Amino acid sequence: MDVTTIKLSFHISCGYYIILILTLSFLSSVCGQAPLNNKIVGGEAATAGAWPWQVSLHITCDGGLCYCGGSLINKDWVLSAAHSSSRTIQIYLGRQSQSESNPNEVLRTASATIHPNYNSLTHDNDIALLHLSSSVTFTDYIKPVCLAAAGSKFAAGTDSWVTGWGALQSGGPFPDILQEVMIPVVSSRDCYNAYGGGITSNMICAGLLNEGGKDSCQGDSGGPLVTRNGSLWIQSGVVSFGDGCADRRYPGVYTRVSQYQDLSKWRYADLERHRGEELLNKVIIFVFFVYKKYSRHFITLQLNH
Repeated sequence: MDVTTIKLSFHISCGYYIILILTLSFLSSVCGQAPLNNKIVGGEAATAGAWPWQVSLHITCDGGLCYCGGSLINKDWVLSAAHSSSRTIQIYLGRQSQSESNPNEVLRTASATIHPNYNSLTHDNDIALLHLSSSVTFTDYIKPVCLAAAGSKFAAGTDSWVTGWGALQSGGPFPDILQEVMIPVVSSRDCYNAYGGGITSNMICAGLLNEGGKDSCQGDSGGPLVTRNGSLWIQSGVVSFGDGCADRRYPGVYTRVSQYQDLSKWRYADLERHRGEELLNKVIIFVFFVYKKYSRHFITLQLNH
């Protein structure tokens, strides 16, 4: 992956200082642009094209379908959560409604590469890369997000947005239209104390601690947590887990994107492993075919020996 790293220092309107390093993928154009986004605060249905990197994952599970989120990071790859990954994944890009017609929508299948150190019990390294079955063409409704690179700092109180089709409340109904909500970053110390431990350096927390009411929820898993720098949107987190939804005692916990500058390394390592497995499978199939076709000759030779 060809990347360029840009270091930016800026103040945001609420007075918090951020040092941000952006990793921009130029495999396909500039990231983080959402020309149709005119929202200031969230907590409501998003307009079509407001979050053009948002994707809807439809995953086969327990004989039915499960739904998760993800973010387009270039024309071939989607970023999501490890716990949202499966062997069979359909990805909808440019989607707004889960049931109505979406004229700007594109459908792809994908194969998942889960972080090799993902721990399903602790939720550490809850991140995955999904390789699209074919490249997508960018439009106003389908664009990649920028990824926060190593060294990015998001101070407590930094305004962030989370999007998805997750439940409107814990155990509640799922919306048909893509939802958006603005929530502040919660300090790692406050988050650690809220959960009584278990928050690692690979995690970032956001929500209205001691207030509640706004949060990601079931079905939002794998979706992006983003912050804005001028006209660019930068992904700081991946929806991972929480205790309930919008509970004033527990902020949402997200995988910290800036911790994964080795994305390309474990991606290619996994791809090479899969290639090796595919080659081995082909050899096994070939040997089985040869044996099946000529086994009688082998048996005859053995019997006549």
